[in-house]
Amino acid sequence: MTTQEKQQGTVLITGASGGIGLELARIFAAEGYRLVLVARSKDKLEQLAAEIRSQLQAHVLVMSADLATPDAADRVADELARQGICVDVLVNNAGVGHFGAFAESEWVKERDMLQLNIVTLTTLTKRLLPGMVERKRGRIMNVASTAAFQPGPLMAVYYATKAYVLSFSEALSAELEGTGVTVTALCPGPTESGFQAGAQMEDSKLVRGKKLPDAASVARAGYRALMAGKRVYVPGFSNRALTQAVRFLPRAAVTSMVLKAQERAH
Repeated sequence: MTTQEKQQGTVLITGASGGIGLELARIFAAEGYRLVLVARSKDKLEQLAAEIRSQLQAHVLVMSADLATPDAADRVADELARQGICVDVLVNNAGVGHFGAFAESEWVKERDMLQLNIVTLTTLTKRLLPGMVERKRGRIMNVASTAAFQPGPLMAVYYATKAYVLSFSEALSAELEGTGVTVTALCPGPTESGFQAGAQMEDSKLVRGKKLPDAASVARAGYRALMAGKRVYVPGFSNRALTQAVRFLPRAAVTSMVLKAQERAH
């Protein structure tokens, strides 16, 4: 059976030009989905689209947008409506981080992070979820992080945005029980991708010199969790153990531990 013969529906993936988003695009294409790929880098998206069309004969629509700008999510949703595209699966993967003490960090980067990690994710969900509920089918994956489970000194805003994503996803999942629509919060730990460079945290003890899971394995685990309708999924045994352990430790102790784990290596 060819990819086109087993069409599953349409998936929208944000942040699809690299890392977990790129690998998810490949997985969904192999599973027979039509793809709508959204990211800022049009060249990278077109390159990925050409690869997927050639290797998997999948239908791919590329939409270049800077999702850190206030009206970008609405413009994406408006364009989907204009083209009559119904999204069956929404993958809110786009996100950024920024390393450093909050008092010294650049506000523009923090502001854009809040816009991308929280507002854009929420807007796309708000715009696309009602159609899923009306059709009585749909899946949403919100990419959070193990950062969602505790405060994160030296990445205070990033950790807080991911806590929002986790809480928002769990609440929506409960609201949507019995509707045919599921919401999954994927919470990976540090993953081999361009995230560390983008967040300027390559010297952090959290990642420096460590062998990190590759984006492809995290994407595969996330896809399985999404298809199984899991509410929250943390890939990797050590990551799962960590997210459980912090529930039983004093909050101040956890915050102090994260600070020591994240400070720059000397």
